[in-house]
Amino acid sequence: MNKRNAGFWIRFAAQLLDGLVLMIPAGILYFLITGGEKASDSERDVVRNILTMGYTVLLPVFWNGQTIGKRICKIRIRKLDGTSPGIGSLLIRNGLCLLLYSYTFGIAFLISIVMVIVRKDRRAIHDFASGTEVVHDYP
Repeated sequence: MNKRNAGFWIRFAAQLLDGLVLMIPAGILYFLITGGEKASDSERDVVRNILTMGYTVLLPVFWNGQTIGKRICKIRIRKLDGTSPGIGSLLIRNGLCLLLYSYTFGIAFLISIVMVIVRKDRRAIHDFASGTEVVHDYP
């Protein structure tokens, strides 16, 4: 097994931390933008999706492939050639694959989990689509 590639549990922990870190600032921004309960469900969804995509796409571009959760867990997203991913790679990784996971009713997401657990390179569907991998960020 390639010890450099990050496995399921460390990726899960980073995702959980990102959810916790993003929840309060996103909630405040969400309330300021939508006015809380005054916004329709579709307006709230749009604001939530923009904030989430901004965090998961832009932060790793400027932070060497890391979100706050990934930085805490000492893992990062990188392209297969070892360089940091750009906006295009991260839009494919997060945006296009979010659509894929949604339209397959979560089946593609479950397949991705199995791929990360079983494959030696620990790459999921979104990693293949974007040409990325998640690795431990050794000093």
